[in-house]
Amino acid sequence: MNCNDPLFLSLDRESRQAVTRRTFLQRSASGIGLAALGSLLSGSAAAEAVQGRSNAEVGLPGFPNSTPKAKRIIYLFQSGAPSQMDLFDPKPFLANRRAENLPNSIRQGQRLTTMTSGQTTFPVAPSIFKFDQHGKSGAWLSELMPNMAKVADDLCIVRSVFTEAINHDPAITFIQTGSQLPGRPSIGSWLSYGLGSENKDLPAYVVLTSFGTGRRDDQPLYDRLWGSGFLPSKHQGVKFRNSGDPVLYLSNPPGVDSGTRRETLDEISALNRRHFDVLGDPEISTRISQYEMAFRMQSSVPDLTDISKEPQSVLDLYGPEVRKPGTYAANCLLARRLAQRDVRFIQLFHMGWDHHGGLPKAIKGQCSDTDQPTAGLIQDLKQLGLLEDTLLVWGGEFGRTIYSQGTLTQDDYGRDHHPRCFTILLAGAGVKAGTTFGETDDYCYNIVRDPVHVHDLNATVLHLLGIEHTRLTFRFQGRDFRLTDIHGARVEGLLA
Repeated sequence: MNCNDPLFLSLDRESRQAVTRRTFLQRSASGIGLAALGSLLSGSAAAEAVQGRSNAEVGLPGFPNSTPKAKRIIYLFQSGAPSQMDLFDPKPFLANRRAENLPNSIRQGQRLTTMTSGQTTFPVAPSIFKFDQHGKSGAWLSELMPNMAKVADDLCIVRSVFTEAINHDPAITFIQTGSQLPGRPSIGSWLSYGLGSENKDLPAYVVLTSFGTGRRDDQPLYDRLWGSGFLPSKHQGVKFRNSGDPVLYLSNPPGVDSGTRRETLDEISALNRRHFDVLGDPEISTRISQYEMAFRMQSSVPDLTDISKEPQSVLDLYGPEVRKPGTYAANCLLARRLAQRDVRFIQLFHMGWDHHGGLPKAIKGQCSDTDQPTAGLIQDLKQLGLLEDTLLVWGGEFGRTIYSQGTLTQDDYGRDHHPRCFTILLAGAGVKAGTTFGETDDYCYNIVRDPVHVHDLNATVLHLLGIEHTRLTFRFQGRDFRLTDIHGARVEGLLA
């Protein structure tokens, strides 16, 4: 029925008012809003809110839907794309082919970026760094990773990952959200939505950033990379700053004590709840919960970032920069402390890996930043028993070319973007440790065995958290969206 329907026009004024859409929405907003609020909650918080009712009854996502191996993820994202053939994928075949032109049979007319598409030749640039096998697994690692070599048997080295994007912004957006176009939820937001939080005093999704010494003014990072997209904004990542106060505006203003702030929040909350009762907008509930989270973080964050009681033996695992806030080492230790507090998804973005020129010098700087802290994090998680239920991921958005961008010399070269193959490291819960999976050709240009698409990687990550990736969906603009779009399959060869 609409306002021009004869049946509607025949009603008296009071009856018309009773059946108008606006009146219906206002009178039912509380019920609609309650269901929306329920969809924002999961875990123990949801159990309290719905008083034992089933997920189906209150509209919760209903995850995990299989037995999870991991309770949380620490994702060490190396922004800018590390060179796989200089770190994890040795190609001794190329030692005698330095400066030869990349064969057309290898390149196969594949797309190039505008930065090298104008080159008349594509000189092969074998890595100048030595590789050795390490651990019982015999994993091949570069001399640039001496500390990672010590934990080789904890690693699952995936050499055959590939992506669809060839430039940084769409590629990093793709691996984070499953789409090259901005606007979709990030992987951390999907996990917050599907699994919720186990710590009421900290966000489910925390983001840390650090600058690399290899190329400090590298590719920028955008807040949308940890955004919630069309999911409720409750699920977006909370970025901890790499200098100053970790989170802005947590401290009380001058002249305002904790009691006054509590009274203020109570008054604001009462106003917001009245507004919610009228409109039923779930974002109002998000606002209420985020104000409360901020109040609780006033005590939880200072305790989290205070490392004064950490034993010196633990600090030594992470290296000399661990006491310097905002460094990769300090963030790795902070990630472990967040994991101890059951934060669901912890993501470190380390910039500086975009080496179009001067790669040998720049990559040494990046590895000096990341090698010891990453290995230290794995060892620390392991000795605390946290590696058993924590999944660690290390990698960037794509790989690098075997041919040199620009001039090639005996001790210097650069590498362009390469989406056709790159390496990701996995460790921890549910992962087949001491494994090297997948294979690339002699030029590290094409995958010849066990390809792993980005969607496959994300499907596998979700599986380890007890989530069937095809079922973690959210309806938006008339369509069910998911992290893996309409693709992806978990990779059994990566699973213990």
